[in-house]
Amino acid sequence: MKTVYIVDAVRTPFGRHGGALAGVRPDDLAAHVVRAIAERNDLEAPDEVILGNANGAGEENRNVARMAAILAGLPVTTPGATVNRLCGSGMEAVIQAYRMIALGDASTVIAGGVESMTRAPWVLPKPDKAFPAGGQELVSTTLGWRLINPEMPAEHTVPLGEGAELIADKHGIARVEQDAYALASHQKAAKASFEREIAPIAGLTRDEGIREDTSLEKLARLKPVFRANGTVTAGNASPLNDGAAALLLTDESGLRGREPLARITASAASALEPRYFGLGPVEASQKALAKAGKRFGDLATAELNEAFAAQVLGCLAELPDLDPAIVNPDGGAIALGHPLGASGARITGAVAHRLAAAGSGTGLASLCIGVGQGLAVVLER
Repeated sequence: MKTVYIVDAVRTPFGRHGGALAGVRPDDLAAHVVRAIAERNDLEAPDEVILGNANGAGEENRNVARMAAILAGLPVTTPGATVNRLCGSGMEAVIQAYRMIALGDASTVIAGGVESMTRAPWVLPKPDKAFPAGGQELVSTTLGWRLINPEMPAEHTVPLGEGAELIADKHGIARVEQDAYALASHQKAAKASFEREIAPIAGLTRDEGIREDTSLEKLARLKPVFRANGTVTAGNASPLNDGAAALLLTDESGLRGREPLARITASAASALEPRYFGLGPVEASQKALAKAGKRFGDLATAELNEAFAAQVLGCLAELPDLDPAIVNPDGGAIALGHPLGASGARITGAVAHRLAAAGSGTGLASLCIGVGQGLAVVLER
């Protein structure tokens, strides 16, 4: 098995739903980061481009990795594959690249993910019979369940926000705790510098969702979204976003004298009851660290994607050995945004850049996934 290195990681700033990146197609967002990472590293052609994408129903044209490779100006002989593990798609792409290089099937791979939640289309299901007399319903593909199989148990298809409410119930996480966590995410993000990883696009140079002026008072005024007397609000949940991220992975021969950011030493997936999807990172992180021969106490930094404040706090409650002080030190998805297919690549790249800045250490990137899954990757330098 070959050692797999992360040489570089770039991303677009993440735009708000209907915001600065609303006019940029998802295949163009993806092409932008693919082109940026190739140019930053003087790379003419990788052996493969693998991108994660949770939608695929619109301008992604189903295989957005191949589209992005062509639009980025890579040789037409560069293969491209798109993978879908919903919110974990970007990390799944990195894991697929890691395995490919470790097995010797490739030497250099660009891996990442993309999502334009603004431009996600409505879909019109085909009617059971031709020429229906009644109206037909359009279904949004932006987020969550759609066209649900009637055989699927109802307890598995609760909205994502209701899943966060269930985690809050399970661990007794109060509204004020969730709001305080969300405030801290915005405060940390407002102070952080992302210059080393940002590839500006469409005039946007910084994540559009960071709210430097928010406060506990402002957050407290927001109404619960999923329950009349619930705790989950638009303020303590990740927003809808547009963006893309890409990493350059290679083996020893592909380094060409470059100093890598970090190396990948393990990955893992987990699954659990769909309604408790937000706790997916718990088992995935435990499994990945065990594979790497590490413990939570060995970690210098960690990224735990913030789908909901309740979800992160629930994971931390079930991972008492994970020091909250090292988790998301530059803020997380509540502030930065969560363009579904890109988030896993963003947090993996963030850990790699942080380890490179420190010069050594072990890092963990993990995230929850809708329908009850989790992914985690261990990085070392």
